[in-house]
Amino acid sequence: QVQLVESGGGSVQSGGSLRLSCAASEYPYSSTCMGWFRQAPGKEREGVAFITTGGTYTYLTDSVKGRFTISRDNAKKTVYLQMNSLKPEDTAMYSCAAAPPSICIFATMRGREYEYKYWGQGTQVTVSS
Repeated sequence: QVQLVESGGGSVQSGGSLRLSCAASEYPYSSTCMGWFRQAPGKEREGVAFITTGGTYTYLTDSVKGRFTISRDNAKKTVYLQMNSLKPEDTAMYSCAAAPPSICIFATMRGREYEYKYWGQGTQVTVSS
């Protein structure tokens, strides 16, 4: 059974950095699109960052461009989200998720929660001003 386990969350001050990790017990597909989503209290979950199987292509939502970077180490079956220059509005529960490879390619699909069958439990990020 595929398991995704996030780690690296915590509390930081505005302007600080965190690196989140998502370790997979196995990839559910021969090629796997991986995404990071976040959900703040009272808000809908939003897609933050996505990465294709080989890591060649990455996609970031506009609000984090220039501050966040997504990467992956397939040998370790781990995906990372490096978050710099954190802002209070980045406060949320961050979850990683896995989808078939085509999901990453299409902008209309990669942000849709229901395209991702496998999810981790999440890790909390809190940014104070």
